[in-house]
Amino acid sequence: KAYGERWGRHWLDVVRYADTAGDNADFPIPQMHRYRNWVIDAVNADLPYTDFVKHQIAGDLIPGGTVEQRQARTIATGYLANARRFGSRVDDYPTHLTIEDTIDNLGRAFLGLTMNCARCHDHKFDPVTMGDYYAVYGILNGTRYPWPGIELQQRQRDLVPLIDAEQAGKIDAERNAKLKALDTAINDLDKQRKAAPAAESDAFKKTIEAKKAERTKLLQGGLPYPTAYAMAEGKTVGDVPIQMKGDPTKPAAIAPRRFLEVLGGQALAANDASSGRLALAEWITASDNPLFARVMVNRVWQHHFGRGLVATPNDFGKQGATAAHPELLDHLARGFIADGYSLKALHRRILLSRAYRLSSAEVVAGAETADPNNELLGRFRVRRLDAEAIRDSLLFHAGNLDRNPGGEHPFPDPSKWNFTQHNPFRAVYDHRKRSVYLMTQRIQRHPYLAVFDGADTGAATGTRVTSTTPLQALYFLNDPFVHEQAKGVAARLQALPAPERVDAAYRMLFARPATDDERAKADTYLDGDDANLESLVRALLRLNEFVYIR
Repeated sequence: KAYGERWGRHWLDVVRYADTAGDNADFPIPQMHRYRNWVIDAVNADLPYTDFVKHQIAGDLIPGGTVEQRQARTIATGYLANARRFGSRVDDYPTHLTIEDTIDNLGRAFLGLTMNCARCHDHKFDPVTMGDYYAVYGILNGTRYPWPGIELQQRQRDLVPLIDAEQAGKIDAERNAKLKALDTAINDLDKQRKAAPAAESDAFKKTIEAKKAERTKLLQGGLPYPTAYAMAEGKTVGDVPIQMKGDPTKPAAIAPRRFLEVLGGQALAANDASSGRLALAEWITASDNPLFARVMVNRVWQHHFGRGLVATPNDFGKQGATAAHPELLDHLARGFIADGYSLKALHRRILLSRAYRLSSAEVVAGAETADPNNELLGRFRVRRLDAEAIRDSLLFHAGNLDRNPGGEHPFPDPSKWNFTQHNPFRAVYDHRKRSVYLMTQRIQRHPYLAVFDGADTGAATGTRVTSTTPLQALYFLNDPFVHEQAKGVAARLQALPAPERVDAAYRMLFARPATDDERAKADTYLDGDDANLESLVRALLRLNEFVYIR
């Protein structure tokens, strides 16, 4: 299951996963963990990449299967639902910005194209027109996004029930009847207050306030059954006009819903009364789409080698990098398709190659001069562990890693939400599970992930930046979390005979024995005093060798 957690995290980078909405109050989304766990489970099950993508774009529209399978496919559309939210307006909410964020991610994640550049004008560099943009826009415009809650409406709505629709309808009807009864009671009490003597007014006011509080709790308290933050078909579907300069108040010619012209331009059937999401998913994942397989193969290669065959994994367009080995990219893409889009088969193909098995120390004579950037892959590319791997390694070596999957986060009770632009939601929920299960926000970065270059939760992260800062060194020096894990490592070492401890520490943290010089210095420092063992471990953890793969 750790495979799904590790590679699922890479996918969550691409789809800019977050547990909050990204509006100016950054409302929490308590149901979002279901999508995160769906990704991990799907990767572990080696769900064919075509299905993996179809389920995320239109899982709720795919027929057949058991109740559990249909629910899982619905949860998968949390990918689209997790699009960023903006502002705090209700009646004139800027839906066009949320749809732009969705199109931007669809293009980068699955096609390696910056499609959103065509929102206001034809793409300046790639063959994507405004007509293409609004053809896809129309498909998403006919889809109902869930409402996460915003400053002027502090509650969720339009979530998808994860119970039988008829049962959900009955519960909703009972809830609406209670709300209606409370509204009637409040109005009646207010009339009585106005007609009553002034001396009785305060008593009426208290009763009215109590009824209003009861109504607010019922309205904001969430539904009494499990829900998914997922997509559903909208009430109004159809083609939409092109928006001049990207302004929805300036409509122009109608753009029929279809795929990008450069990739085939397939259009919806004349009698198709749906939003078109399922058709969009089919167009994207088609075997003759020249970008679909190549983009994913490149992502997998990147995480094994530190850099993709195309160094700009989210941009295969003119402004992106040229493929360093186009024939190799094509070869892997063909194999990926032939293997039924199996990610595990793709891993096997890459990991059994000589290129992957090279050492960083194996340098062919003259290679550093002839190929200074190692484009020809003459040696392994040294790179730092990412933020999650560093934290998970610390927990693992200390014997503190909780291997159980993560669930929902301890968000505040929805009935008590009162988040505003000036008082946005902020929280850090620590635990000992793998870092993929940490709660991540859009506006407020997780303090640890911010220090060690975690993914940008506001946009598709194709490649993480790797920085080297004093804060990182100070973290290993001072942070209580590091001290706690060092104590755990020291306790494990103390269970061994004293002469074996130094070698064991080096093998544990660096996967090699200590050198004679290192062993001599460590023995001198320890001087038979177990109290020094913990500080020795902290010193070793601060070495580059702990956080770099060689």
